[in-house]
Amino acid sequence: MRKSRFSETKIVNILKEVETGVCTVEETCRKHGISSATYYKWRSKFGGMEASDIKRMRELEHENARLKQMYAEASLQIDALKSVIEKNF
Repeated sequence: MRKSRFSETKIVNILKEVETGVCTVEETCRKHGISSATYYKWRSKFGGMEASDIKRMRELEHENARLKQMYAEASLQIDALKSVIEKNF
């Protein structure tokens, strides 16, 4: 997956720039070198968030991925044990 030029905190700062009325969307996009579609995609994803919220969201995503991996491994072990039990009986 391609890594963004902008960190999450930088994205939040760009969004806040427009929210506070410092610049219009077009001016902000031109200033930071992004398209308006990118701005609106960021706004739908990060709108109304603070930097600490984004950090917490990333932590939850990592934890969720770890739990999914643990579940997959446990399922494989259970399937293997079931097949061993069926062969013995």
